[in-house]
Amino acid sequence: MKERFAVWMLKLLGRLPLSVGRVFGGFAGWLMWLSSGRSARITRQNLALCQPHIKDRARERLVRQSLTETGKTVAEAAAVWLHSWEWLQRHIVEVENDEALKAAQAEGRGVLVLAPHLGNWEAIGPFLASYARLTALYQPPRQAALDKMILQGRSKDNIDMAPTNRRGVSQLLKALKRGEIVAILPDQVPERGNGAEVAPFFGQPALTMTLVYGLIQRTGCKVVSVFAQRVPKGFKMVVLPADERIYAEDAAESVAGLNRSVEDCVLRAPTQYQWEYKRFRRLPDDYAPRY
Repeated sequence: MKERFAVWMLKLLGRLPLSVGRVFGGFAGWLMWLSSGRSARITRQNLALCQPHIKDRARERLVRQSLTETGKTVAEAAAVWLHSWEWLQRHIVEVENDEALKAAQAEGRGVLVLAPHLGNWEAIGPFLASYARLTALYQPPRQAALDKMILQGRSKDNIDMAPTNRRGVSQLLKALKRGEIVAILPDQVPERGNGAEVAPFFGQPALTMTLVYGLIQRTGCKVVSVFAQRVPKGFKMVVLPADERIYAEDAAESVAGLNRSVEDCVLRAPTQYQWEYKRFRRLPDDYAPRY
């Protein structure tokens, strides 16, 4: 019953005008901050770790802003899933530096896009698919009804979804070798011992995927970061070059470059990052637990 209600609410939010959906989503995020529940507690912990130089009152303001922006992301995600690329295109008010994406495509070795949990990452897939065929990793949620809605919403024209297993990795490799675009959420915490290295993220040790390193080494692909920043009336699509260390032959250095690439994006819009995610979990036993 709760699952069906959640899907119904998302569909309702998704059908509202974007500005109205943002108001409702922002209010829900404000309630998360006000209630000081799990999301608020983790956001405070992460910001204390990653932004220790910020004074307490300013950091708490950032906590509130971050949760409010997360609420807006949920409402916007539903809208992106339920509408066409033409609808989203009308709401993209600016594109910054897509020359970097085009230049990477022109090299013909495939483009690996890092799409961190920043702004509205659901808008990135249709945007990239307007440049070339896109293959994106997909890890289904536990709720079957929500899984169906998300998968249908993401599987639009010119987009292939790849499962998070060996078959999915094979799909990514083949797509890159065909010179297409592959998108990965780079700031998800991998399972221990499943292609992972500890690397600094905002000065803190974080278990980080080595999948990106492996794809670069096997295909010679180019890497860029892309995020959809929330702005009045829609989204600003931002393309940034990846940190050069990401191309290093040493895995540890490459993974550090991956995290630095994510940091470069987050610093552009820190209130729109998903700080309530437990980014510093699953560390080896010789590290102090963070949560």
